[in-house]
Amino acid sequence: MSRSVKLFNTKLTRLLGIRTPLVLPPMAGAAGGELAGQVSSAGGFGFLSAGYGTSPADFKKQLSLARSVLETPGSIHSAKVEFPVGVGYLGWQLEKPKSTLVDLLPIALEHNVQAVWFAFGENLSQWIQFVRDHDRRVGNAKKTLIFVQISTVTEALVAANEWKADCIVAQGVESGGHGAGYALPLMNLLPLILTAMPADCPPVLAAGGLANGGHLASVLTLGAAGAVFGTRFLLAHESQYSDLQRKALVNANSEMSVRSMAWDHARETLGWPAGVDARGLRNSTVEDFENGLDIEALKSKFQEGVKNQDMDRMIIWAGTELHKEAIEHLETATQLYS
Repeated sequence: MSRSVKLFNTKLTRLLGIRTPLVLPPMAGAAGGELAGQVSSAGGFGFLSAGYGTSPADFKKQLSLARSVLETPGSIHSAKVEFPVGVGYLGWQLEKPKSTLVDLLPIALEHNVQAVWFAFGENLSQWIQFVRDHDRRVGNAKKTLIFVQISTVTEALVAANEWKADCIVAQGVESGGHGAGYALPLMNLLPLILTAMPADCPPVLAAGGLANGGHLASVLTLGAAGAVFGTRFLLAHESQYSDLQRKALVNANSEMSVRSMAWDHARETLGWPAGVDARGLRNSTVEDFENGLDIEALKSKFQEGVKNQDMDRMIIWAGTELHKEAIEHLETATQLYS
């Protein structure tokens, strides 16, 4: 059999009906409808992000954009029959008083997205129940799949045993964007979660510092059902990143990736649960924050940087360091024993 026709067979590929166990996470300001649609069209699974002041009109536009991508010739899916993309929500934003983000959840469900992703909330169970109740109310023959992002073994067990999540995303401390600063490195966290889980557990995905076929192959051999690639997809022209942001990523090295709350102070996007910060490329915004610059001055410099597209001030989310490539790595691994 030629390599081109070999298929993955994991809990994730079976759950989603996809070819490659690779997921694009919901990334605010980066993962819109076009990128999510392209990833799903190519055989993986794409999520787009809802939040940070997204209006219902713009959200519907992004969903329509994803659907239009899936309906183009060459897509392995037909969006006329199903809508194989997902939408990600931040629990703490849903939980804010008079949150406008709450309005975007039923919109996604009414568009019959295949999955929703919840992360960083004090009461994620209520939003999971919201989705389950919607499915029962409208009589969905095929339930909306629930992805829950976690950072510890305890959180994983709650998501699997109490919330009955359909998929668990194990996020290591290497992940770009927001994450738990107290999380273990992925290669420590993932085996601990898999060992603690029962044999009939939902698919567990690996997230954090993954960027190529070798990384995908490595987490699959550890027992993960698939992998989440974030930073790698920011380089795609379908992402919402600008050419300057993509250039900054290309020119970066692993030492430039740092965890900080600098960008959240500069953007006034505070409110994250305790212990959650963000990972991006070190720049003057981070250095000024670490040196104790007045927050109002930090905000002013950041806003001016955004206006001028100054990469030394703006946010460039980045983690620490595909189908065919992963297959090749897995086949190489089989040659290590006889």
